[in-house]
Amino acid sequence: MLIQYGQALSSYLYDVFVAKFDVWLAFGLVAQLLFAARFLVQWIASERAGNSVVPMAFWFFSVGGGLMTLLYGLVKREPVIIFGQLLANLIYVRNIMLIVKNRGSGSKTLDR
Repeated sequence: MLIQYGQALSSYLYDVFVAKFDVWLAFGLVAQLLFAARFLVQWIASERAGNSVVPMAFWFFSVGGGLMTLLYGLVKREPVIIFGQLLANLIYVRNIMLIVKNRGSGSKTLDR
């Protein structure tokens, strides 16, 4: 029974990551890596500051990764990705707009 589960998992992983590999899968993976990099940037900035901060780079990684993921969802016709990334990108852009607007009034976002 355990061997059957292992074979089924192996077959699934092969189908998802090898058999269906194309340029758009590579693009989608890069988009997710870019999107995930924002957490690394935020963590490093917080460690340096000694408290939790959100650097401006976090929002730029959010927009870049989010737009790439949205494009991937559009090409692959994935409604869950399209809906989620459309709304999320509006929020990311709005945060950048608020940061730029309030830059002179002591915004809590770091300009790194």
